[in-house]
Amino acid sequence: MADAVGIIGLGNAGGAVAGALAAKVPVVGFDLDPDRRAVASGLGVETVDTLEEVAVKAKCVLLSLPKPEISISVTESLVAAASRPELIIETSTVTPKTAQTGHELCAAEGIAYVDAAIAGGVASMAAGKITFFLGGAEADKALARPILELVADGIYDLGPIGAGMGTKVVNNGVMHAVMVVLIEAFAMSNKLGVPSQTMIDILNREEGLLRPLVHRVQERMQQGNYEGGMSITNARKDSVLALETAQQLGVPLFATLAAHTPYEIAEARDMGDLDYASLASLWEQWADISFRNQD
Repeated sequence: MADAVGIIGLGNAGGAVAGALAAKVPVVGFDLDPDRRAVASGLGVETVDTLEEVAVKAKCVLLSLPKPEISISVTESLVAAASRPELIIETSTVTPKTAQTGHELCAAEGIAYVDAAIAGGVASMAAGKITFFLGGAEADKALARPILELVADGIYDLGPIGAGMGTKVVNNGVMHAVMVVLIEAFAMSNKLGVPSQTMIDILNREEGLLRPLVHRVQERMQQGNYEGGMSITNARKDSVLALETAQQLGVPLFATLAAHTPYEIAEARDMGDLDYASLASLWEQWADISFRNQD
């Protein structure tokens, strides 16, 4: 494999990754935007005028692109190029299906392919302290690891193709949904005259935001243990009180209102005495899955 590492897509994320890599190894990059190419050049990246030139100069090519369809199009172009890369590392945020399609395109031509979703912000990327969510065939991941390790703070090997991207999509979905719930909560506490920092301190306790993750998901859902604890009946009552309070305060709720629905369903199914983590059993039925720890 050539010493140079290629990267296609030099936006905020791609440019930061390219700059971090350029501090360790020669990097050749391409972006349709000449201004982005100029910024990357200032970070020590050799820029070229076409994506095909990247593949000529680098046998490992990272993708950092804005949309799934662009990732597919670029992968198709690289696969069809006269000089093809030996390895493509997909770091763009795409769906698992997009990663699987990219892998199929590459596998047909004997090109290794992994999805290595990036967790974290631009600052950690630029500092070369990136967390990667890695998916792919074992042999392909073995090829990708030495490249990723140049700028990695941690690499989570999540299994087959698409698993890395899927994990990032799930992680981001949680963050974005929780953000809406937090905005709704702080709108209510603001109306009540509670300082935002006080509410932050309350939610930041061990019994705060981490409680559902550690106690309910880790300790109850993984064990299938729903006896005792905070009952669905009581949790439903608290949810109703939150909705009533928001109405009295004139605060619109969207995420919190939607989250109330499963409590009504569970109560109607005579699950009221079970711990509210038992809501998970509804999804086990709906999605045909099991949350029990398989280890």
